[in-house]
Amino acid sequence: MEHLNEEQAEPVSPMGQYFNSSALCIYIIGVLEFEVPIRDLQTFTLIKDVFLPINPRFSSIMVQDKDGEKRWKQVEVNLKDHVHFPKFPKGKTVESYDKFFHDYLSSIAMEQLPQSRPLWEIHVISYPSKDASGSIIFKLHHALGDGYSLVGALLSCLQRADDPSLPLSFPTLRPSKPQSSTKSFWRRFSWTFSSAINTASDFGWSVLKSSIISDHKTPIRSGDEGTEFRPISISSMNFSIDHIKIIKSSLGVTINDVITGIVFYGTRLYMQDVDFESKTADSTALVLLNTRNIEGYQTINDMLNSKAKGPWGNKISFLHVPIPKLNENRMSNPLDFIWDSHNIIKRKKQSLAVALTGTLLDMESKFRGQEAVAKHLRGTVTNSSAVISSLVGPIQQMSLANHPVKGLYFTLAGGPESLAISIMSYVGVLRITLKTEKDFIDEEKLKSCIQNAFHMILKAATENS
Repeated sequence: MEHLNEEQAEPVSPMGQYFNSSALCIYIIGVLEFEVPIRDLQTFTLIKDVFLPINPRFSSIMVQDKDGEKRWKQVEVNLKDHVHFPKFPKGKTVESYDKFFHDYLSSIAMEQLPQSRPLWEIHVISYPSKDASGSIIFKLHHALGDGYSLVGALLSCLQRADDPSLPLSFPTLRPSKPQSSTKSFWRRFSWTFSSAINTASDFGWSVLKSSIISDHKTPIRSGDEGTEFRPISISSMNFSIDHIKIIKSSLGVTINDVITGIVFYGTRLYMQDVDFESKTADSTALVLLNTRNIEGYQTINDMLNSKAKGPWGNKISFLHVPIPKLNENRMSNPLDFIWDSHNIIKRKKQSLAVALTGTLLDMESKFRGQEAVAKHLRGTVTNSSAVISSLVGPIQQMSLANHPVKGLYFTLAGGPESLAISIMSYVGVLRITLKTEKDFIDEEKLKSCIQNAFHMILKAATENS
């Protein structure tokens, strides 16, 4: 790695160093789908005038100073090194181009970006697929920032399709029934006691799961070394947010409860279909959390303010969530998976394990160094069965240079997990994206199981109301 003597260079955050180490190299892959064919997009002009000025990190490389500390050093950016226009065979069907697109997407997601230039790439796909008339793929190293930061950057390049002068808006994340601020002594005591018990249990379990206890090997977890170097497949599916709200209202739970229950139920159905015994195997989802105490996205200028409530960077933590086991009762009543998810999430909210985990990582970094923490995090992912992340998208349609955006989704790449599930909302649609270990997980069967889980839960919720 190149060395640096300039003291003014911005230091790389600890989390940024963990994500770009010998143990971990994590990327965020984002896809914009357009309603119309890509023509006259002025790609290089947009990147030079709009994208690069968003944050100095987009024109910086990671280097070491004389004390061995990693910093961001600004360099000249040769856009031709970062922007790609792949050529597919001419005169093919939409189905063929759809396969070309997904093969290309899965292929570039596996490639490591050279450390000698800024850690991002953009791929402009001027061919139709089943979901779009054209697409743009963004590949950004996780060291640059987390999903919140990078989606915020992306949104700053886009405008509302109906009226560019108006700002984009986002779904509210507040609960529909705010809790009373006044509680009796016994209720406060009970909550505090439960919080202490849950914190001790969750934190202890998290430490064990990150070190010595691993999930069973199942149809969603190969548990093999070097999984991050194996070929992957990336695919996605759409669900109506209105239908999800029907389930939410019928059961009196949150949208997160519903989505989590659907994903967990569909995953267990897949596991049972591939290996019947695995329906009751010990399996854990590693849920990535945005630790910012803020709704929606701030402007880029606000994000870059050191006192911002939603600052730029990697402000994330993780939570171990057990995937409910599939038994006869849950088979006959799929709503139990929603209730289980509701109870698990409610219990986790009474725990301070996430904060303690962050403190533990900080202490480990101080005494053992960044590489040790990166290995710790790698072990955490390796011992789990799936990684789940989510982002909230705007409720209005967006446009890029007069190209209306039809769809938007993302995933994570480079990790040692066999299954990563990414969830994003956009204009009334919930997009669930699967990144799977190729030739180990049958992605089409898994998608079908999740879709079946959704329909079964929707039917049961409708009959229940």
